[in-house]
Amino acid sequence: MDSTYNKEKILDSMFNPDTSEILAELEDGGKELSYLVDKLQISENEIRERLSYLLEHSFVNEKKNDNKIIVTADAEKLAKLVEEDKNFEDVEDGLAKMDSYLN
Repeated sequence: MDSTYNKEKILDSMFNPDTSEILAELEDGGKELSYLVDKLQISENEIRERLSYLLEHSFVNEKKNDNKIIVTADAEKLAKLVEEDKNFEDVEDGLAKMDSYLN
């Protein structure tokens, strides 16, 4: 995986409530930017600002399609980052241990 980005900053962006709200909208596929503006009641600039680091490193992408801007999340790239993160491994290990104690 490309390591020219700050992994912690990507994870912080993903789990920031403002950004995660946008990512949740993109979970089942790309959305028109105008749809996100209407749904989230924030401006195009605010959406781009919230997603700026993810856009810069292609975790989220914008493309024009018939004069519409479609915003998509690279779910595979985001999932791979989370799966490879040591902190999440530790959480998973801790949950597995806790589960074994409870059962």
